[in-house]
Parts: sequence; C-alpha cells; structure tokens
Amino acid sequence: MTRRNQTIVSDFLLLGLPIEPEQQNPFYVLFLAMYLITVLGNLLIIFLICLDSHLHTPMYLFLSNLSFSDICFSSVTIPKLLQTMQSQDSSITFAGCLTQMYFFLFFADLESFLLVAMAYDRYVAICFPLHYTIIMSSKLCLSLVVLSWVLTMFHAMLHTLLMARLCFCADNIIPHFFCDMSALLKLACSDTRVNELVIFIMGGLVLVIPFLLIVMSYARIVSSILRVPSARGIRKAFSTCGSHLSVLSLFYGTVIGLYLCPSANNSAVKETVMAVMYTVVTPMLNPFIYSLRNRDMMGALGRLLFKKKISFSV
Repeated sequence: MTRRNQTIVSDFLLLGLPIEPEQQNPFYVLFLAMYLITVLGNLLIIFLICLDSHLHTPMYLFLSNLSFSDICFSSVTIPKLLQTMQSQDSSITFAGCLTQMYFFLFFADLESFLLVAMAYDRYVAICFPLHYTIIMSSKLCLSLVVLSWVLTMFHAMLHTLLMARLCFCADNIIPHFFCDMSALLKLACSDTRVNELVIFIMGGLVLVIPFLLIVMSYARIVSSILRVPSARGIRKAFSTCGSHLSVLSLFYGTVIGLYLCPSANNSAVKETVMAVMYTVVTPMLNPFIYSLRNRDMMGALGRLLFKKKISFSV
C-alpha cells in the first residue's frame, strides 16, 4: 500500500448518539448538565484540597489527581458531542481523531492507575493504621502519581502510533460519538492484527490487573473490618466499599467488555451506551462517591463557607 493510498481519508464523520432528531435538544441539555456537574464537582474537590491544610494527605493527593483526570477525560469527548448535536457538524480530521484517541486513552488509563493507588492507600490506612505514615510516605505517594502519569503517556502513545500506521481508504463514517479505537480498527483497510494483539496484551496489564488489585484491596479491607464484631463497623465497610465497587464495576466492566471481550452480537447502539457509562456517567459519579459523601471533604467545605461568612460580616 503506497503512501498516497494511506492518505485518501483526510477526515472522519462521527455519527454521534443513536437518537431521533426530535430528541436532540433534550439529550443536549442532559449531557450539558452532566458535563457541568462533572467539571464543577471535580473543580470543587481540587479547590478544597488545595486550600485546606487538613486535606494535604496521601489520599487527597491521589483524589485531586483523579478529579483533574475526570475533568480532562470528560472534556476529551463531551464538548465535541455537544458541538455535533448543536451544529450538526460531525466531521473531525484524521489528525484530530488521533489526538482525541490519544488523550482519551491517556486519561482513561490515568484514572485506572490512580484508582489502584487510592485503593492501596485505604488498604494501608485500615489494615495497618499504626504504620500508615511510614508506609505511605511523601516520596512513595509522589512516585506513584508520577509513575501513573508516565506509564499512561507511553501506553496511549503506543496505541496512537500503531493506529497512525494503518490505511483508511474508503469508509470514513465512525458509528460512535468519539474516535473510539475499536471503531477505527473496523474502518481500516490494512492488517490490524498487530493492533488487536497489543490491545489484548496491554489491556490486560492496564485494565485487568489494576481491577484485580483494587478488588483484592477492598476484600482485605472488608475482611479486616469484619474481624471486629461491630454493627457500626460492618455498616461502614459495606457502605464505603459497596459504593466504591459499584462505580469501579461500572467503569471497568464496560471498558473490559468493549475492548478485551468484544462480542460479534454487540450492536453500535449497545457499544455507544456502554461507552457513555464510562466516559460520562462514571466521571460525574466520582465526586459524589469519593468526596462529597466524605466527612473530611464536607468539613473542609464547611470551614471554607464559615471563613467566607466571617469575612462578609466583617
């Protein structure tokens, strides 16, 4: 295949959400509201963590990075979706498509690694409380954050470079609301076996192993709490771990189902709905699950509002 054939397709058309034209406006309002909740909720978390010295702990270092990742993760796809719904301009250049795919993979992977770090932090805090400050030192926490950013950068770059080498010769319609990797592979007119092999191998390393580590951490946490025969402890364990694991299952379950265990029976509508779950719903739920139900975060918000009230009264 010559270089000339590789550049026949210069742009793609995103089909967007599989909804009727008369439903465009209600869905536009819905997704705009969800995006604003995601951005404002996560910005509030970052703002509180930066301002309140009580929150300068390992857990909230990871949480602030997770909130930043959620904002960027949503911003990679939703603004383009909203633009498409409002202006009916669904075109995206080949370079723009690869750029969107890169940042989509980057922030999705970053969220996965940060969730592992947060689960490990909770595991140490509950199972080894006396050694927590020694184990979760500032050096270790910073190293985990930096390692997460570096690994995700290389992983996203690997898939982007492999996608850039493929030829797209005829069909340029992507049955999705963003440049999804699996949807792009179906449009390629060159051999995609290397891409599919790398997705399967790297997906296992980046998704399955972190998910198993998180489940193991929470299992140890629940086991540790249940050793103390306290009704309050049991309620706390299932309340905290249950809500966390429900969001984790939503995120990892849909991603693993789409990329590592694809089914021939999966329709474009089903894949789009699954993608909405982890690209839109999960980043919106994270502030409520990890932070706004958290006593420390609510205390920080109360102290901030109290200071504002004092300053206004003066």
